[in-house]
Amino acid sequence: MNMQAPLFHPTLAIYHSRVMRLLNPANRTLIAAAFAVIFAAISQAQTTPPPPASSQAPTPAPSQPVNGIYIASDPLAGVRYNNHWDAYVGMASGHIHAGPALVAGADLGGLDISGSRFLSGRWRIEASGRAYLGTSGTPPAAHIYGESGVFVAQYMFLAGPEFLGPHNKHGAFYLHALVGGAYGDFNKEIGRDGTATGPTGPAGFYDNQFALGGAFGGHIDLNRSPSWVFRITPDALLTGYNGTSQYSHTQWNFGISVGGEYKFGTKKKK
Repeated sequence: MNMQAPLFHPTLAIYHSRVMRLLNPANRTLIAAAFAVIFAAISQAQTTPPPPASSQAPTPAPSQPVNGIYIASDPLAGVRYNNHWDAYVGMASGHIHAGPALVAGADLGGLDISGSRFLSGRWRIEASGRAYLGTSGTPPAAHIYGESGVFVAQYMFLAGPEFLGPHNKHGAFYLHALVGGAYGDFNKEIGRDGTATGPTGPAGFYDNQFALGGAFGGHIDLNRSPSWVFRITPDALLTGYNGTSQYSHTQWNFGISVGGEYKFGTKKKK
């Protein structure tokens, strides 16, 4: 006797889909808050004149008490932008179209791990590895195969130059242009009967493949100490998957990550 296919398959992709519904509004709030804090800090630093030299008194060392009271020092006094290395880990969110003819895109969530090396002046070289996981819908024609809300993933391996823009001890803006490769895992869960894979099949998904990848955007940094930084990284994500159809396979999608950066290595003297 024929059994009706279940409405959904319980996979980790369903979890990722729910996470993304919460991350998207949270990311927009974080971006707005970070912009407001950094612009306010930079504006205040640039418009507030320093006190006259005669009125400046030496600040006691943090470890030396004055009349039994310890004087707190400025936690950002040692912020520099010439550290040899920095490493960043953040929660990532990205959008993707898993097939050339799929109108509805997929919101994916994952991880962004990046690092950079100081070169000279304002220039650095950056490398980034990113993983995006989630679910994608399918065309109505594929529903007869039980393919509604299936797992897809995209992995990106990128490198390129990074430029330091406006900055002070409170925060900084960076620009970067990263290029490399992307691997798309599109048909891990589709086509269980062998007929729904490929861009021309009922599911309309790409075959699993390596392709051109890129990320063009930058970083918004908010310094918490000379070594620790709260970072937001918005990017335009480029991919160029290949498939047999009349539709364009070059995609530009928005991606963002939020996390922490750590600066380390001997500082170069100016």
